Amino acid sequence: MGLKMTEQTYLVLLSLADRPRHGYGVVQAVRELSDDRVRLGAGTLYGVLDRLVGAGYAEVSGEEVVDGRLRRYYRLTPEGTSAVTQETARLRALAARAQRVLGARPALGGA
Repeated sequence: MGLKMTEQTYLVLLSLADRPRHGYGVVQAVRELSDDRVRLGAGTLYGVLDRLVGAGYAEVSGEEVVDGRLRRYYRLTPEGTSAVTQETARLRALAARAQRVLGARPALGGA
């Protein structure tokens, strides 16, 4: 992967995995995916989207004007789908290792 996969980047990619979304739709999806823990501001969101487009992981899939404002939609490219799939596999493997380590530890504090 040529792009640093931060949590925000991963969540934006994941938010685009099921369908194209416009900026506010991405913000809402990221909040839902993170159980309302990650809230993207406009600057952060569009910075991430610009980097994803620059890396070839996402592309603009259309534009429309709604209430006098331009709404731009983004979708994953095949490279973006591969990147989010690989990162998901990496996180799954990391979580499995963590479970093994935590499961092997003796209980602390006599719980």
